[in-house]
Amino acid sequence: METPLLAVDGIVKRFGDFTAVDGVTLHVRPGETVGLLGVNGAGKTTLMNMILGLITPTEGSIRAFGLDLARHRLEILQRTNFCTTYATLPGNLKVHHNLEIFARLYGVKNPRRKVAELLELLEIERLRDKVTGQLSAGESTRVNLAKALLNDPELLLLDEPTASLDPDIADKVRKLVRRIQRDRHPAILYTSHNMRDIEEVCDRVLFLHEGTILAEGTAQEITERFAGRDLDEVFIKIARSEIGA
Repeated sequence: METPLLAVDGIVKRFGDFTAVDGVTLHVRPGETVGLLGVNGAGKTTLMNMILGLITPTEGSIRAFGLDLARHRLEILQRTNFCTTYATLPGNLKVHHNLEIFARLYGVKNPRRKVAELLELLEIERLRDKVTGQLSAGESTRVNLAKALLNDPELLLLDEPTASLDPDIADKVRKLVRRIQRDRHPAILYTSHNMRDIEEVCDRVLFLHEGTILAEGTAQEITERFAGRDLDEVFIKIARSEIGA
C-alpha cells in the first residue's frame, strides 16, 4: 500500500462541551482524489480548517508529506493549496494582478509566465484584465482554481468548488478538476453537496456524519451498502436521520 501523502489520525475537535469532529481518521494517497460528504454541521469545514492549520485539534495528529503539521506547518503549506467558493479574492483588482500578487506570496518564479500558463490551462485568458469583483460565479471559481494552482501543490483542498454554479458551468469545473488530476497528479480532498461531482471526480468517498466517519468506499460501494438508488438518495436518508451509524 502506497504511503499516504495526507494522514489524519484520530482527530478530535471540541469547542467547549460541543464535539465538532470525533475521532476521524482519513488517508489520501499521492494522485488520489477523496470526496468528503456530509450535511451542514457534519464537521467538514472544521476538519478542512484543521488540515490547513487554521484550527488546532484537541486530540489526534495530522501529517502531510511525512511531516507533523503541528511542528512543520510552514513546510507543509508551501506544498499545499486550497480553493473555496466562500473566500473571494480582492474585488477591486484585475484578475492578473490578483494572481501575480499571490504568486509572489507563494514564492513562484516568473509570476507573470505562471499566471499566463494557468489562464490558458483553465481557458480563462479573456478574464486577464477584468476586475475580479465583476466576475460571474463560474468565472470566480475558475480564477480561484488558478490561484490554488500557482504553487503547483502536491496537496489540493477543494471546498465545494461547484456551489451555486449552473449545471453547464459545474460540468466545466469538473472537467477542469479531472484535467488537473490527469496532468498534475496532486492528492485532492474534495468536499461537495453535488453528488455528481463526487461520482465523477472522486476515487473514494468518506461520509462524515455528526463528526464521525459513517461510511467509506467508492460511490458505488456506499450506495449499495445503504441500499440507495444513488448517492443523492443515501445523502437524503442520512440528512433525515433514516440511517444511523
